[in-house]
Amino acid sequence: MADPRDPDRRLLVAVDMESYSGRDNVLQYRAQLAFQKVMKAACEELGFDRVKWLVQQGGDGELAILPSGTSERTVVTRLAPVLDRLLREHNRGLSREARIRLRLGVHEGLVHLDGANGYPGDAVVAVCRLVDSPRLKATLRQFPDAAVALIVSDRIYEDIVRHYQDLRPEQFRRVVTRLPEKNFEAIAWIYVPGENVAAVDAPAGGSMHASCDGSGEDDGRDDLPSSTATAGPGSGSQVFQNIRSRGVNAYGNGNVISTSGSPDAPDTRRWL
Repeated sequence: MADPRDPDRRLLVAVDMESYSGRDNVLQYRAQLAFQKVMKAACEELGFDRVKWLVQQGGDGELAILPSGTSERTVVTRLAPVLDRLLREHNRGLSREARIRLRLGVHEGLVHLDGANGYPGDAVVAVCRLVDSPRLKATLRQFPDAAVALIVSDRIYEDIVRHYQDLRPEQFRRVVTRLPEKNFEAIAWIYVPGENVAAVDAPAGGSMHASCDGSGEDDGRDDLPSSTATAGPGSGSQVFQNIRSRGVNAYGNGNVISTSGSPDAPDTRRWL
């Protein structure tokens, strides 16, 4: 069997539509048309030649591998705000079930462009996992007036957001995206155009089961590293599976325990 040719380093964009599977056939059809129209308009406004994008369609979204030389700074800092504005205009006067809201993920890395059934590469897997992040889904629900929620990898945040500050870095929220069933865990950063995500309480929820093709749903669990104790901000406080105890009731030295009984049991975390 022939070995693959050398991979290309590319910028990757994954887009997924909120609540697509809950629409009836007619609304899904209309949503797909509107999605393509809005993506085309955004690319034209930003000067991108969308014809040159390598796009893998998913019904409720897409995975796009952008051409070499594409301005990463423009994609990271301008695509989400432009899409948000265009979708706000599109959604005016529509019922809630007909509105379109998008989750947008951006990452970069090595990709094999000659795959037999797609585009092999860890970077491709990562950007799909990021856009499926339960925290990202919960954040979009947390801002019902927003049309887009953006998540970028830690590398993209450090290289683009932190250095150039076209978007205010302090308005991004640092999260740990965890999908145990996919054996995936990564630091990422979430931003919502026009909102200060870092200034509001983090969304809470339960377990997550989803995939890049949008076939699954999640309930927005606040993701934490799988083997890391997380201390609370108050003196003498700490977290036991996200259950906090302060002062004289604080326990031990930062160990983490699970109160759920099993990995599949309902999430019982509470802030006390």
